[in-house]
Amino acid sequence: MSTYNLLISGNIQHLTLQNIVIEVVLGFIIALFLDFFIVGPFAKKITLKLPFAHSSKLLFVLCMSTLMILGMVFFMSMFGFLMSYFGQGLEGRSMISAYGTIFIRNVVLALPLQLLVMGPAVRFIFSKYFQKRGG
Repeated sequence: MSTYNLLISGNIQHLTLQNIVIEVVLGFIIALFLDFFIVGPFAKKITLKLPFAHSSKLLFVLCMSTLMILGMVFFMSMFGFLMSYFGQGLEGRSMISAYGTIFIRNVVLALPLQLLVMGPAVRFIFSKYFQKRGG
């Protein structure tokens, strides 16, 4: 997402191997912490309180995934915003406008990518791997 944010902002000159490695490593550590300790538990808590049949695995997965995506995009867009802010400045834009733009662009990419491609692919791979190991 960091590379994506640099590309869409037009700051290709900041797209160096060193910047990518630093942002990926730092972003991974922050994302892992957020996923396990903040966004994940919060999304599960909200999903369990929503009025739908929790026995429906599809509805549960879609609701939980959507809340996880929105929560992670909210925080990781902030991370991307701060990295770009300290890296090259805002170029005359307000902080709220700059963050809002990053957030919307990230939701547009992350929501369909996670719901339609990565989520189903990871669930498929894990189900095949654990079925083979267990059987």
